[in-house]
Amino acid sequence: MKIDFYKYQGTGNDFVMIDNRNMDFPKANTALIAKLCDRRFGVGADGLILLENDEATDFRMLYFNADGNEGSMCGNGGRSIVAFAAYLRIIEAKTTFIAVDGLHEATISKETIRLKMKDVAELHAKPNATFLNTGSPHHVQLVADLENFNVAKEGRKLRYGLYGKEGSNINFAEEKGSGQFAIRTYERGVEDETLSCGTGVTALALAMASLGKIADNKVSVQAKGGILEVTFEKEGTGFKNIFLSGKAEQVFNGVFIWSH
Repeated sequence: MKIDFYKYQGTGNDFVMIDNRNMDFPKANTALIAKLCDRRFGVGADGLILLENDEATDFRMLYFNADGNEGSMCGNGGRSIVAFAAYLRIIEAKTTFIAVDGLHEATISKETIRLKMKDVAELHAKPNATFLNTGSPHHVQLVADLENFNVAKEGRKLRYGLYGKEGSNINFAEEKGSGQFAIRTYERGVEDETLSCGTGVTALALAMASLGKIADNKVSVQAKGGILEVTFEKEGTGFKNIFLSGKAEQVFNGVFIWSH
């Protein structure tokens, strides 16, 4: 089997992107998806994304973790599929699409993709941390000396120990200035640290706002793979009109040959 693919990245969070409007891709084949995402034996990616037709919106986004299983919402993946849809001429500067967590809208301005995230109704206080769902579950914890923090070890410990089999993404962050933070994320499904996580950056922004560490409704976050910006509006104990902004681009494309 020959599979046409496109490789996209958003602040270092990278994805195998496939145009599946003809529904040819065998998405129940977890071994194939895991192989495509494998960095030594496949294309290499944090996840795989299928773009499919949708009757009510411009397209449908299906996201799979690097382990081959269907995942929850991915913010950088959402921004990347918008760039992909523009490349395919499905959309121009504005779009609406459907993902696993519901309807999203986005705009394109040069290289920057601004993606509307789902509303967050509530946040939960944990010992020294905040838990919330921004399309994916996230644990947000402030630490000292983030650069030298053992994210893989501590993230794995919390991912399984505190949140059980289903798990949670684990974010460690450090305040860098007024409305500025650095973040490192351990992602479930990848089971390791990634260079960036869009839903994690969003979770950090809202967690810090809920703790009173942000003066206005805009946050700049430095992930290992680049800078993302989050804007939002407070609504009761939660948040609405949440937007994640940053660059997303096609890196290369090619043909993957699948032999069993």
